[in-house]
Amino acid sequence: MLNADSNPILTLADYVYFENSSSNPYLIRRIEELNKTANGNVEAKVLCLFRRRDLSGALNNLADNGAREFEEETQQPSLPEAQKHQLKHREIFLSRQFESLPATHIRGKCNVTLLNETDLLGGYLEKEDCFYYSLVFDPMEKTLLADQGEIRVGLRYQAEIPDKLAEGVSDGRMLEKLETMVWDPDNQLKDPEIDQFLVVARAIGTFARALDCSSSIRQPSLHMSAAAASRDITLFHAMDTLQRSGYDLAQAMCTLVPRGGPVLCRDEMEEWSASEAVLFEDALEKYGKDFTDIRQDFLPWKSLASIVQFYYMWKTTDRYIQQKRLKAAEADSKLKQVYIPTYTKPNPNQILVPGSKPGSNGTTGFQKGHSCESCHSAHSQQWYAWGPPSMQCRLCASCWVYWKKYGGLKTPTQLEGAVRGSSDDAPRSQLTPPEVQDMSPFAAGSANRAKLLAKNRQTFLLQASALTRLARRLCADVLRPRRAARRPYAPVSATALRTECMARLPKAPKGLLKPKPAKSRPALATVVKKLALQTPQRLKPSRGPPVPINRNQSGQPRAAASLLGKRPLDAPPSNGRALAPSVQNAGQSVIKRQKVNNGDSPNPVVFVATKDTRYASGPIAIGCPFDSPLAFDPTASY
Repeated sequence: MLNADSNPILTLADYVYFENSSSNPYLIRRIEELNKTANGNVEAKVLCLFRRRDLSGALNNLADNGAREFEEETQQPSLPEAQKHQLKHREIFLSRQFESLPATHIRGKCNVTLLNETDLLGGYLEKEDCFYYSLVFDPMEKTLLADQGEIRVGLRYQAEIPDKLAEGVSDGRMLEKLETMVWDPDNQLKDPEIDQFLVVARAIGTFARALDCSSSIRQPSLHMSAAAASRDITLFHAMDTLQRSGYDLAQAMCTLVPRGGPVLCRDEMEEWSASEAVLFEDALEKYGKDFTDIRQDFLPWKSLASIVQFYYMWKTTDRYIQQKRLKAAEADSKLKQVYIPTYTKPNPNQILVPGSKPGSNGTTGFQKGHSCESCHSAHSQQWYAWGPPSMQCRLCASCWVYWKKYGGLKTPTQLEGAVRGSSDDAPRSQLTPPEVQDMSPFAAGSANRAKLLAKNRQTFLLQASALTRLARRLCADVLRPRRAARRPYAPVSATALRTECMARLPKAPKGLLKPKPAKSRPALATVVKKLALQTPQRLKPSRGPPVPINRNQSGQPRAAASLLGKRPLDAPPSNGRALAPSVQNAGQSVIKRQKVNNGDSPNPVVFVATKDTRYASGPIAIGCPFDSPLAFDPTASY
């Protein structure tokens, strides 16, 4: 989906949109290499960048904290909630992960910049296809770290320049404590004398390397030892010695060659072995100039300062020049740019293509009257299916382009996990009745019904903790339990309630926040005895076969066996025992009990009878139907 004014010619280091799915948002990648395969296609080696939707909840909280600190430090102007929601779609996260993707999946260019303290966050919303990043995401370790390439620009990084002293005013500061002199150009020595002293210092350095066993192994030839003694470390040591000696050549000579032998000065190029240098070149090829990762993964026994010094010395060697030439030759043989034609194929998520019949493209069943899930508009030239198929949500053309580019909707919705405000906050603050019916797992035609009912139900108990009971009372205005009970399909953010409760708890009055102690529940035997004592006493029934209660007073035969396999009230029992002659029906056949499936059995329901109900119900059957011959009176003794 290239823009009309976009350049279809892509080069290295360009940020582009990649499409891996017709319904998912675009992937943001940076082109590192363009390679041509054996069959003539072009593959792009890209650097992966991630959105907020690709991160876990904990990492999103870290990103929110970092964004909040950045706004406070830079004093960003306040933005409306809608713009804050859209600004999260413009934030992406850099990574060190590479992958290869076909160039035919490129859908356009975008612009990605490093967030700077001088930038205004609201300016990113005014630019099309513009993103920013400030954190680095590690997909393997699941961590977020600050980018080390930040340019320190701002007031807190600037030096405070004091005012210029007036004429005749002396500086009262102790200059000896503020700075140290390392070389005085107004010394008594002449330039030829200084050059002669430096030649003597190089000769002493060469002789010191000849006496050192380790140096003789690393530089076996005289030329290599002389070259190592001519580097900057030897010259800097000679000039420092001359400065400390007060530019006295005789005293400086004695300092260079004390009684124990000549002083040996070695830099990082001599301290590193050949194998360590090879490891450094491999690490530099993989991580670039990220010296922290180089030290962590390849050279943990080296200090960070040692690695940095070795890098800048390594750049002055012939080895660096040779590798630079090889990379230049390899880069010339590779593609530098590729032409991507405009992508014009229709998206399979289109609902109504202009000129086609309603319900085409496999989207039959969409109800009329649905508005856009993002902007709530009811009119659009093109509609796109969005979200779960059972929800039948759709987006207009502009919101669909926004979803594909930025990975979110312009306004928060229920499907994104956002809790909307009252009905005055948005035109569609609640879902329509068909959507609510489709979200129910027990709705007819629901795709999840069979999956949910296939599991055996188990009884469980949810017991609230003391902090949860306090949060219900302390954050009642945020929880709004009456409103939440009317909308059981909308999830309640427990994290937001916990955060708000912890913020309000220290400021709340202590006397009103004491949680009510949990009531101790009596044992089941105690409850049964208490119910038996409260039941009114009745006369003992006469001996003989018990007569079941016939609730069909009209004498009409009832319907067939229900789904659960229970027989009608007037049907004979299936246990083989004959009923009384007054109850048997000669013209009625025996109904075979159906086998109950665990998946189709309903949830266990418990009905607690009141005192009046027990008095009017007569004999109570426990564990059997009322018309069963096993029914008994709990007040009678058997």
